[in-house]
Amino acid sequence: MSIEKELRERSNSKCELCGAENDLSIYQVPPENLESVDKCIYACSACIEQIENPEKVDVNHWRCLNDSMWNENAPVQVMAWRMLNRLKAEGWPQDLLDMMYLDEETLVWAKATGEDIDPDDIKKHIDSNGAELQAGDTVVLIKDLNVKGTSFTAKRGTAVRGIALVADNPEHIEGRINGQQIVILTKFVKRSN
Repeated sequence: MSIEKELRERSNSKCELCGAENDLSIYQVPPENLESVDKCIYACSACIEQIENPEKVDVNHWRCLNDSMWNENAPVQVMAWRMLNRLKAEGWPQDLLDMMYLDEETLVWAKATGEDIDPDDIKKHIDSNGAELQAGDTVVLIKDLNVKGTSFTAKRGTAVRGIALVADNPEHIEGRINGQQIVILTKFVKRSN
């Protein structure tokens, strides 16, 4: 039996999120890349478009989650949980989240895309001018730095290409200077344009 046929049977030929009966297709729940019934939902084009394009979300469309969050299938629970987290600033989704229960394995899957992380809580790596640094950026040193454990000084104006962000400390980045991988304080660099 094909995956689509199994999903159609599981969902009674309706969107597993909102119950729509038209324009249904398979949606593979990220970050999974294995197309199987246990990793997919059967969803309408309206739901899929809003899942994939957060700027197009119609809050009232998602009131359907009041019902679909109780679905017994893990992929549907994961998508309901993610959308409720995305919308929780509206008030009513937070109430539904407070009632929702996911077993440990399903919760880990649901959190895999970071929908539950408040953007204000994410620690950002900021350079000396207040610009946000991203992995792979090129930065320029704004002062001479003595490099511990070596006999050289990294000179002001030195470009450091392809930086890496230190995940647990937003004040540190890593970069290569004179063939040495070193940790650099973000306050001593500026992002290169």
